[in-house]
Amino acid sequence: MDTYTIDLPAADAAIVARAEALRPAIAAASEEIEKQRRLPVSLLEQLHEARLFRMLMPRSANGLETDPVTFFHVIEAIARGDASTAWCVSQAGGCSMSAAYLSADAAHHVFGRDPRAVLAWGPGPRVKATVTEGGYRVTGVWAFASGGRHATWIGAHCPIFQPDGSPLRDADGRHVERTMLVPAADVVWTDIWNVVGLRGTASDQFELNDYFVPASHSITREYEKECRESGPLYRMSAMACYEVGFAGVALGIARASLDAFVDVARNKVPRGMRSAIRDNAVVQMNTAQAEIRVRAARTYLLHVVGSIWRDVGAPGGKLTDEHRIMIRGASTHAIHTARDAVDMAYNATGATAIFGSHPLERRFRDIPTVTQQLQGRLSHVETVGAWMLGADVDMTFV
Repeated sequence: MDTYTIDLPAADAAIVARAEALRPAIAAASEEIEKQRRLPVSLLEQLHEARLFRMLMPRSANGLETDPVTFFHVIEAIARGDASTAWCVSQAGGCSMSAAYLSADAAHHVFGRDPRAVLAWGPGPRVKATVTEGGYRVTGVWAFASGGRHATWIGAHCPIFQPDGSPLRDADGRHVERTMLVPAADVVWTDIWNVVGLRGTASDQFELNDYFVPASHSITREYEKECRESGPLYRMSAMACYEVGFAGVALGIARASLDAFVDVARNKVPRGMRSAIRDNAVVQMNTAQAEIRVRAARTYLLHVVGSIWRDVGAPGGKLTDEHRIMIRGASTHAIHTARDAVDMAYNATGATAIFGSHPLERRFRDIPTVTQQLQGRLSHVETVGAWMLGADVDMTFV
């Protein structure tokens, strides 16, 4: 199908070109990634060489400090080769924004001195950090730490407690929470990542027991309170960048799936039929609708991200609640539109797609795993609608 030029925000072509150049190697490694449930060392080396784990890291910490539009294009390109790899790069990108909230010395210690530094983190329901002299004593179990097996540092998000066991509260009476940055070698891992899709993210479980973390190596997710970087990227939230990145994962999966389906449909004659799949009128209509909807969702997302990036980058600009709602709506819509397109491609391909050797089989498993994660929750659309209608809105995950 012909590609038409649309006026969309420009990306950094040189950084996107690095991802495109790696896409064949990423695709070639996909089978190993699935079997080993890890990113191979050789592929990690190439990703580090291209500095793709450093896209959202401040320049002061030896990062690229690029823009969210470029970030989207890179993640989408990687996902066309392998979704697990794209997910890990996207996750690491958001985590690396932590360098903007650390002191210059701490940021250098975690990120700046090691060109292959990667931070990974995950949630933990039964965790705590207790205030002690010079920092915190941390205990708990965390999971869903995507990319943790190749990370050099791990983030453990904790509610904070006083030495007497009472919750530490802020001026508004809310329980204070912080994320503790810990060398990856110091956590205890448990392999729990036996899942349907995104197997290569190795989003395993880790544990700490009464582990000391200096205050300098903790951050707040309320980034505006402690941000020391003045660039527009750090007036965006990590949550907003996650939304953009994981929508890129979904749309990259959809793009690769539709391309793979077209290759099959042009030649495959299903059993009991006299003509190729492509000659079926229903398939023709569904293919066109899937293509149009994916392109429309992608274009809308890029339009939203580009316009917000211009607003945030203007003098005095900042990320507003309206911006957050717009990104959440566009990214959730893109993720679920991508899922629908992959479903269409898989179902129309027929039995050919059920074999592990077929590119649609893995992508059919990866895309619902994306929608089951926090960034893909369909309930986010309810939040957007509530905000539009002036109802009460919980902005925690927006």
